[in-house]
Amino acid sequence: MNDSATSAQKSWWVYMVQTQSGKLYTGITTDVERRFAEHQSDPKLGARFFRSDPAKAIVYREPHADRSSASKREAAIKKLPRPAKLQLIATI
Repeated sequence: MNDSATSAQKSWWVYMVQTQSGKLYTGITTDVERRFAEHQSDPKLGARFFRSDPAKAIVYREPHADRSSASKREAAIKKLPRPAKLQLIATI
């Protein structure tokens, strides 16, 4: 199987990570565990968000068929107030 066929079959994920202090970060990726490891250990690959407050745990993940739908959902989640994000996390 070639790389283009493999990448076409990848699913996208919207995820939330909680920091040591309790802040919530929302992002998208094709591999949640890999991305979380980058956030935890590689300041060049991980989000700048975690430089002053380390990533603690993945608290939410939601599958999407393509990058476009994942990006739209990420934007919608980022607009939610914190109580709504916590309620979303509680549903899993």
